[in-house]
Amino acid sequence: MARVSSGSAARSTMASKIKAYSLPLVLFAAAMFYQLFVISKSFPPTHYDVLGIAWYSSIEEVEEAYEKLSSKWNSGKEIPSATDFVKVRYAYELLSNPSWKRNYDIFGIDEQLHVVEKFKGQYAGESYSKVELPLLDAAPETEDLTLNVIASKDFQSILQNADPWLFQLFSFGSKRCAQFSVVWKRIVALLDGVANTGVVELGDVQLAAYLAEKKPTGQPFFRNGLPSLVALPQGCKTADCLIRFEGELSVDAVTDWVATTVLGLPRILYYTRDTLVPNFLVKSGPHKVKVIFFSKTGERAAPFVRQAAKNYWAYASFAFILWREEESSFWWNSLEVESAPAIVFLKDPGVKPIVHHGLVNSSWFSNIMEQNKQQELPQLRSVTSMELGCDARGYSRAGVDTTTWYCAILAGRPGTELDKMRETMRRVQKLLSNDSESKAADKEESVSPAAVALTTKRLTFAWLDGEAQKGLCFFCLHSDVSAETVYETCGPRRDLTDVPRLFIVRYKRNSTEDDMTVEVEKRPQSIWDTFQGKELDPASQLVARYNGSSEVLQV
Repeated sequence: MARVSSGSAARSTMASKIKAYSLPLVLFAAAMFYQLFVISKSFPPTHYDVLGIAWYSSIEEVEEAYEKLSSKWNSGKEIPSATDFVKVRYAYELLSNPSWKRNYDIFGIDEQLHVVEKFKGQYAGESYSKVELPLLDAAPETEDLTLNVIASKDFQSILQNADPWLFQLFSFGSKRCAQFSVVWKRIVALLDGVANTGVVELGDVQLAAYLAEKKPTGQPFFRNGLPSLVALPQGCKTADCLIRFEGELSVDAVTDWVATTVLGLPRILYYTRDTLVPNFLVKSGPHKVKVIFFSKTGERAAPFVRQAAKNYWAYASFAFILWREEESSFWWNSLEVESAPAIVFLKDPGVKPIVHHGLVNSSWFSNIMEQNKQQELPQLRSVTSMELGCDARGYSRAGVDTTTWYCAILAGRPGTELDKMRETMRRVQKLLSNDSESKAADKEESVSPAAVALTTKRLTFAWLDGEAQKGLCFFCLHSDVSAETVYETCGPRRDLTDVPRLFIVRYKRNSTEDDMTVEVEKRPQSIWDTFQGKELDPASQLVARYNGSSEVLQV
């Protein structure tokens, strides 16, 4: 009885194990069947399958397979339908073209597949002999010498330089790439001076595969076909930081994407005649030059303009206006603009605008922007103090050998009174400049010392905002102005009284400095620090306030 009981227990244990594993085994078998037979049949046949040959067969094998099928059709042994003929003929034309076959084999590119459905519908029910050949249009494979073709040997140096790049991956023989060529050349022109551009032909398989996306199997592919645009941002040295363009292949869309996403350049807004003053001129700051573009088309700012807006943000503000003929008289009377396209530089209050009509390019605009980045009477700020030579760190516009130089600085709160005095200072500056030029032309020696100092860059004229730069304003004027009246010039406005004041700072190099040409490594945080710095400055400062009238000759 004990043996019978133990045998029954063993059989019961075995049955329970089989029952426990039966469901997983059934599911595993079903999954394998689905994987091997159902899923494989659900994939459309490849063009190689249509011809009845193995994947990656040579062009000779493709031609041989097509000849065999053609001989069957011509002999009457087998009459294909128009639909089957179109499929076979399409596969033959695609795989017998070296460029198309390479693109299909390596990158899975089949950009003219839509013609199969087109011809299937067009010749449905017709004899295959009525199908017009060839089915595919081949673009000319002539090399464009104007293209900057990038090869694998060039790419390593590109990565080392870490400059921003935009690459177009294309293929000779691609109809879409040929149609995009005109758009690409326009994009290259607009990005000149902002980002480098180049093209990579898929014949350079190693580099093209490196820049392509990768499937889970590792096969390179292009999600949206050709042409494909890939950007290399500033500082990017690996494929992990590449940025791919997935939008519309138009000039506007591509250049805006490069400027915004790749380069991080600021956008420049459009204004109307009603919003220009309150939303732009008033809000952009009194110390900045206003750069206004007039456009006929309303297109976005070119990338080189947006690059300038970033480079000169401390000096200038930028705006766009859509030109309307019905508003032409308004713009002529206010800014002297006759037509679009045009660029206007607005500097100090009361100064005549500088207007340039016509189209501009990157190099021209860079030069004209550098010439007009400062106001006629620039504001003394941290970012301009070295350039103006108005700080105690030993920087003089006249050079490192100059021992003494001067800055005539007008301080006051923004308003009508300050604008009037700024106009006076501009006239003084112009008078001294003209005096020096005229007497130099007449070879006279009796030129005023101030005119000589201005001509030799030992004298600089500037202004500062007594409200926004109150610390510097108080420091320069507190010794010569009473505590009650200094608030008429410096600090927040307390009443309606605004009194601009002029003072001159004399800078004299300290003879204790061993090497005047070595720059101070620890730079002060602001121009205010240069006046109150505790460390010994390379140049001493002496401040003298002007107490005379505001007449030009008196000043």
